[in-house]
Amino acid sequence: MSKSDIEIAREAKPEPILEIISRMGIPSQWVEAYGAYKAKIDWRLLKAPGLPAKRAKYINVSAISPTPLGEGKTTTTVGLVQGLGKIGKAAAACLRQPSMGPTFGIKGGAAGGGYSQIIPMEDFNLHLTGDVHAVSAAHNLCAAAVDARIYHESRWSPAHFEKQGLKMLGLDPCRAGIGRVVDMNDRALRHVMTGMGEREDGPLRQSHFDISVASEVMAILALAGDLPDLRQRLGRMIAAYDRAGNPVTAEDLGVAGAMAALLKDALKPNILQTMEGQGSFVHAGPFANIAQGNSSVIADFIALRYADYVVTESGFGSDMGMEKFFDIKCRTSLLVPDAVVLVATVRALKSHGGGPAVTPGKPLPQAYKEENLQLLKQGLSNLIAHLGIIRRFGVPAVVAIAGGFPTDTEAELELIRQAALKAGAVDAVVSHHWARGGEGAADLARAVEKAAALPNNFKLLYPDEMGLAEKIETIACEIYGADGVDYEKAARAELDKLEDMGFGKLPVCVAKTQYSLSHDPALKGAPKGWRLPVRELRLQAGAGFVCPLCGTISTMPGLPSRPAFMDVDVNADGTIRGLF
Repeated sequence: MSKSDIEIAREAKPEPILEIISRMGIPSQWVEAYGAYKAKIDWRLLKAPGLPAKRAKYINVSAISPTPLGEGKTTTTVGLVQGLGKIGKAAAACLRQPSMGPTFGIKGGAAGGGYSQIIPMEDFNLHLTGDVHAVSAAHNLCAAAVDARIYHESRWSPAHFEKQGLKMLGLDPCRAGIGRVVDMNDRALRHVMTGMGEREDGPLRQSHFDISVASEVMAILALAGDLPDLRQRLGRMIAAYDRAGNPVTAEDLGVAGAMAALLKDALKPNILQTMEGQGSFVHAGPFANIAQGNSSVIADFIALRYADYVVTESGFGSDMGMEKFFDIKCRTSLLVPDAVVLVATVRALKSHGGGPAVTPGKPLPQAYKEENLQLLKQGLSNLIAHLGIIRRFGVPAVVAIAGGFPTDTEAELELIRQAALKAGAVDAVVSHHWARGGEGAADLARAVEKAAALPNNFKLLYPDEMGLAEKIETIACEIYGADGVDYEKAARAELDKLEDMGFGKLPVCVAKTQYSLSHDPALKGAPKGWRLPVRELRLQAGAGFVCPLCGTISTMPGLPSRPAFMDVDVNADGTIRGLF
């Protein structure tokens, strides 16, 4: 019987994190240890005299459109870092901290798998150093400030506020504003009534919950360059609207400073280790289907100073996290990637070829357990489409065919490899990092080294000056393969209003399903003859982007009928079991 990820992780012998940090060359005065195996790095290191010049190659790891089980992107990221170590390169990973929504929902943990994991995996997957909780607290403080101001303005005259050095904001109780957040999948909170009870418990109004990683505060944490930048971005957050329809910011409410105080330690990236002793920065956690889907700018900046290669993972497929990595994160950081690794599996490509649904907690369908070249050939359209997306940005691509599945055959793996090379990949490598760690990823590491040395023609998808509607259409048509964009009436009105308010130069962060290049998870492969439906637009002025919500995507996921938490328990000695 094969060992579980948590059993494999427990066999590892982690080094004291301070030894790993010292080996990387990070000065000890910028390190704050959280026990023996995790620490934070103070962002002020980036402003210290004597900081090493940037020397690392910057590698992004993305994937084809995944199945609900995920396709091993984090495992590949960790395995590549370990593989680079095996060929003599100093490498570091930059990952997002998992949300407890997926951890206890469908996918389980996100620390990698097999012999390519981040350890301690329990800490990685659960509370770590409390950054997600700090994001939740800061967001909910702002939401509480909105409701408190509505309540008090209904009871007091303008003179009362003037005596306190305040002015009446005239907030509209019929517009829910930012709502509240919780780091769990809880569909029952998607639409709520707040303020029920006595008059003093008010105001009574309709509101909503998002999952914490969908909070604009999380997006801000990931994009801020330093504490002053974080503070300014929080101040620009639009928390509510007045009765005339004008935005009211966190600065207007006087709450932005307190939010920054809650986040000052969360701004410092966490550092853990791979199972083979390389440093791994774990910081911020925005989802890629409803936010920008990448770890923090600060973590990348630090890692780039202390490694030969920095491998940073983007969420879900290249149409999701990678596009946002380029068009939002790189636009903010001004960093230029050297190569992209695109992860693919036989199982996922068969799914895109029309194979039956892959359901967590249920046996793998027979179609995936035997050689089926026809099903695989049909699904290769998804791989080819994702390589086309990477070519659009001008960055060399390597396809990592995640091996180790006992159902994969040599003929299937070779079919993928040949299709990837024909579609423009620099190389396509079967990688066995799950089973063999860095040794199993050495060939992938050599391919990435080769790709990163090639000329780079990186370019953004669209300029700042392009209007919002044209940006959305460019993403829909050139990245997703849509024929155009359709707006619901309210979304079209909001789009025009945002342009009139001067937000038209912001980049766009599309929220849609991750399971298809389209908005519809049922459309597999590389669907044609469809249009992208936009039902709502959300302005995230602090993060600095506009978010169109497409199809039925929700910013508060729900739990499946058999959630992953049903397998999690704790032994009498405190050992967690069932987390994977």
